[in-house]
Amino acid sequence: QVQLVESGGGSVQAGGSLRLSCAASGHSSSGCMAWFRQAPGKEREGVASISKYAITNYADPVKGRFTISQDKDKNTLVLQMNSLTPEDTAMYYCAADSITQIPCRLRVDYKYWGQGIQVTVSS
Repeated sequence: QVQLVESGGGSVQAGGSLRLSCAASGHSSSGCMAWFRQAPGKEREGVASISKYAITNYADPVKGRFTISQDKDKNTLVLQMNSLTPEDTAMYYCAADSITQIPCRLRVDYKYWGQGIQVTVSS
């Protein structure tokens, strides 16, 4: 089965940057990988996704600020987050799915999930 482990979260002031990583193991290359986030009292929402063909998809609130990428082996997913705002504060989750979509959807029906990592942005 697929195991996903996030790292790189933390606290930063508004306008700062953070780089999240997700290490995947126990599987062949996934068709889609994505980042989701969930703030307290809110539903989980998609942030960005990337297909095994390197096609990316971004949610409107993060376009132009966040960049999703993966390594050559497709086993490490990265989310570079720039120009962070307090509205970006949330638990961030790495997700993967064996089904390839073009682009990969930003819907909460991915098959595999990490445990999440906290990102806190202060004013």
